[in-house]
Amino acid sequence: MPTLCRDCAAAFAAGPGSRCPACRSRRTVRHPELDDLAIAHVDCDAFYASVEKRDNPKLADKPVIVGGGRRGVVAACCYVARLYGVRSAMPMFKALEFCPDAVVIPPDMRKYAAVGRQVRGMMTALTPLVEPISIDEAFLDLSGTERLLGGSPARSLVRLVRRLEQELGITASIGLSYNKFLAKIASDLDKPRGFRAIGRAEAESFLAPQPVSLIWGVGKALERRLEIEGIETIGDIRERDEHWLVSRFGAMGRRLHRFARGQDDRRVEPDEATKSVSAETTFNRDLTDAEELARRLWPLCETVARRMKAGGHHGHSVVLKLKTADFHLLTRSRRLDTATQLAEEIYRAALPLLEKEADGRAFRLIGVGCTDLDDGAPGRLGDLLDAERDRRARVEHAMDAIRARQGEAAIVKGRSLPPTKPR
Repeated sequence: MPTLCRDCAAAFAAGPGSRCPACRSRRTVRHPELDDLAIAHVDCDAFYASVEKRDNPKLADKPVIVGGGRRGVVAACCYVARLYGVRSAMPMFKALEFCPDAVVIPPDMRKYAAVGRQVRGMMTALTPLVEPISIDEAFLDLSGTERLLGGSPARSLVRLVRRLEQELGITASIGLSYNKFLAKIASDLDKPRGFRAIGRAEAESFLAPQPVSLIWGVGKALERRLEIEGIETIGDIRERDEHWLVSRFGAMGRRLHRFARGQDDRRVEPDEATKSVSAETTFNRDLTDAEELARRLWPLCETVARRMKAGGHHGHSVVLKLKTADFHLLTRSRRLDTATQLAEEIYRAALPLLEKEADGRAFRLIGVGCTDLDDGAPGRLGDLLDAERDRRARVEHAMDAIRARQGEAAIVKGRSLPPTKPR
């Protein structure tokens, strides 16, 4: 049976439990269709926490949580922390109840983005067909790369994760199949440093006993609706015809019918357009004061603007996000006359939205973002109505230039400073 060493990438034919003949490693992957599958999902393992452990070897064996203060949430956690029950998106206070000895590190998104770009560069060196899913995971289509890369897609993927470990100091897991749906499932089956393949011959038998929640797009609400209909496993879905599924669940019924049979004709689409850019913060204590909320809003606008400029985006709409003390989520938006990537203009659009909502209620979170993005230069219509716009743009670009040379704290606007106490 086709077998591949996950340590040295040697390809050979062997039975179960065989060592690699080249390096004697037992870390091998074997599958009857290993040389025929070309759609992959590569997912970096506990990415944020792995980068932090790489940069501080003293953390190697410690439970590490990346996230905000006690009122924040877990952005990521290492596998040691997961042994205690910690999970991503868990409230921080609960994570620390499970793992009180965890090392909590504030997220450094700029650092993670830089490593993410390096990962993406290594992926695109294998194939131009790379579809990013997030900063640390992507689909790859390696069809037809065998001659160029000197081996099967499986072998090229092993070489990729070896480069990630040796050059970037992070690990990744591979899922390999004949479509995106199954490749994503496969990568989740063997973590960390895993490699799983799901072939055509086994797809239906593998899927049959799996819970319906394994299907992309099936959340808790749909899972309950399916359960009411007597559908708990993917095999149960296959017992219903497509017409019945569509009549009950609309377009999702068609997806259920196809995915339950291991069918997925979605292509790997490179460079999917960014739909929005945002930033948010959770407060250490609930805030009610409108001026304090506005002061917290400004640095988020600067963060969004910095990300927009880095990506070459301009936003036509600004969205304000607020979460009340009782976890009620509010979103308010404003359409701009002229698309922008300037912090000052994002702030000026979001501030009236905030002032309308800041009526004495207590808030635990504030966020701001830009949507309806395009990557062209902004139009000039707004300048006819706002003679100061060009001046504000020049001031902001000058501030950007100073910060690029001397650091983010080199120059700030007064609105970002805490109010001075009267003498």
